[in-house]
Amino acid sequence: MRKILLAVCCLSASSVCAQEKPLDMKMDFEEYNPPSSLKVEEHRITKAKFPFIDIHNHQGNMNTADLSGLIKEMDKLNMGVMVNLSGRGFRGSGDHLEKSIDNIKKQFPNRFVLFTNVDFGAIDDPDWTARTVKQLEDDVKRGAKGLKIYKSLGMFNKDSKGNRIHIDDPRIDPVWAKCGQLGIPVLIHAADPKQFWEPIDKNNERWLELKLHPGRRHDTDTVKWETIIAEQHSIFKKHPKTKFINAHLGWFGSDLKKLSQLMETYPNMYTEIGAVIAELGRQPRAAKAFLTKYQDRVLFGKDSWVPEEYETYFRVLETEDEYFPYHKRYHAFWRMYGIGLPDEILKKIYYKNALNLLPNLDKSGFPK
Repeated sequence: MRKILLAVCCLSASSVCAQEKPLDMKMDFEEYNPPSSLKVEEHRITKAKFPFIDIHNHQGNMNTADLSGLIKEMDKLNMGVMVNLSGRGFRGSGDHLEKSIDNIKKQFPNRFVLFTNVDFGAIDDPDWTARTVKQLEDDVKRGAKGLKIYKSLGMFNKDSKGNRIHIDDPRIDPVWAKCGQLGIPVLIHAADPKQFWEPIDKNNERWLELKLHPGRRHDTDTVKWETIIAEQHSIFKKHPKTKFINAHLGWFGSDLKKLSQLMETYPNMYTEIGAVIAELGRQPRAAKAFLTKYQDRVLFGKDSWVPEEYETYFRVLETEDEYFPYHKRYHAFWRMYGIGLPDEILKKIYYKNALNLLPNLDKSGFPK
């Protein structure tokens, strides 16, 4: 009897399998992005709860632009102050900073902050260090409130012999020290996400981004990611009197335990959340614990100027929404969760920490 039942079950299963037909459809991975069927509360936030300072922005034409249109977009977001890290322009033209400062003073003197930049191209020149330190002093006198270091240092900048310039090159030490003496922060972007150095295969979490933007891959580079990051940490240690803003959570947004260790090791290190809100949004409990513990040393930043993308940042920081999409799937194919920060921590990240870090900012437009 058992044999008969088993035979019947096998025949039934075979019949079902025979009736199933493979789906006659092909779809690329990047096309498959179905809307969620999950029914949960949604809070679409297009304007921040408090006025905020964007510590990480880039604008290339502040030397000549009519800034009124930019101000309207900022007001829609409740952005009180934009920090343009590209003070010397995208091409580093000689008078770009001076003209940008003059243009800002004429139009909206309390709404924009400029950081200056350094050209490492002539680092072999015996006078480079003294000349660069003098330029830094002059730029701060003109109104620059910080120094921005691009990722090209440590990755692409080379000396006259074709050697890679290390971030902790001793010739740059007087520059870091001078920033500490002048009381201005250094916002430094070192390397890129670690996955850009890893094999481009099915195990790489940034595969789609690297497929769409192959110029971002560094898997064949001779310099390792760990080497560049170690050089960055070296200058934090060598210059304890200088305050460094480690851009993009230092690329440790996916390892908050390691980032916490760095915060403890380098008390002069701050960080910001530009372009890495997706890392915090996928680990809301751990992110909330981290932001609570280091609430005095984390700043708000966005990086690329795309106004509609700020909504993701506001939603992650302010709400407790569940399972909502990030605005760029190739950055994050996973979903976000709101952290729901209390008001006092929100105020610190949105504006109080930046007001304490940047010299001589007008505080009148921000709540106490």
